[in-house]
Amino acid sequence: MLTLVFPWLLLLLPLPLLIKPAQRQTQGGFLHLPGSGDLTTKINMSTPKARNMLKWLMWALLVLAVARPQWLGEPIELPTKGRDLMVAVDLSGSMQIEDMVLDNKTVDRFTLVQHVVSDFIERRAGDRIGLILFGDHAYLQSPMTLDRRSVAQYLREAQIGLVGKQTAIGESIALAVKRFENLEESNRVLVLLTDGTNNAGNIAPDNAAAIAAERKVTIYTIGVGADVMERRSFFGRDRVNPSMDLDEAQLQRIANTTQGKYFRARSSEDLAAIYQEIDKLEPVSRDTQSFRPKQELFFYPLALALLLSLLAALREGGLGAPGRIAP
Repeated sequence: MLTLVFPWLLLLLPLPLLIKPAQRQTQGGFLHLPGSGDLTTKINMSTPKARNMLKWLMWALLVLAVARPQWLGEPIELPTKGRDLMVAVDLSGSMQIEDMVLDNKTVDRFTLVQHVVSDFIERRAGDRIGLILFGDHAYLQSPMTLDRRSVAQYLREAQIGLVGKQTAIGESIALAVKRFENLEESNRVLVLLTDGTNNAGNIAPDNAAAIAAERKVTIYTIGVGADVMERRSFFGRDRVNPSMDLDEAQLQRIANTTQGKYFRARSSEDLAAIYQEIDKLEPVSRDTQSFRPKQELFFYPLALALLLSLLAALREGGLGAPGRIAP
């Protein structure tokens, strides 16, 4: 956004109207300047109207320069000593099971997670947010940042199977704990969302949870998936449990070890309510500060005014006519 530090100085614009111009003296003889004919021909200020317009333009540029125009960038939130929150999302193959409903349409689990969790991330104004995606292994998609909109966008752009088809729960916890180690003391929170059991990675979830507890990391675990789903078979429609691979006992132990809480999300309403509950358990940090970067622009009108004054000096002070200089 363009702004002026001293906008009231624009009141000086009509000041020249209050000053009576001095009588111009008749110039004497002229001295020929070889090669100057083309220059003075191009700079046509021979009429009083053109000269006055040029003077007014220079004056306006000078007034604008002293008013200090600035360009203000978008507000940037400054890091504060508050809550650091990491979100770990399962991208294993089972997340493509279509047993969830969103806006009266049947969708897969990950589509629902993208919708609800992205909204949760964007609401956490004042917290530093990070994103971990895990499958065969855990990967840091976004480090801790106050730019929560970018983190939410990274989640919306993720794809099932991007990091493998299996589920490395323990590795995702260990990666989050490691990232917390690089930050200052704060309320460290990990929200881990999965629909299966740990079957990949090089660290057991219980061991990772114990390390997290030592590092004072609170883990909220969320098990995703419906209890019943109908599917067609050769004999008609069968009712099956699509969440039979979900290890709720393990997720409960992880939460209890770190003084967190386990939640079960069987529908879009459940998942939305869970994140509202997490908002209550871990309130958003409110002691945030922000600043708007400023870029000074005064030198642009100042430089242009100087250039015009030099051209005017060449024409009126030195060049009285094509090819001649006043003595």
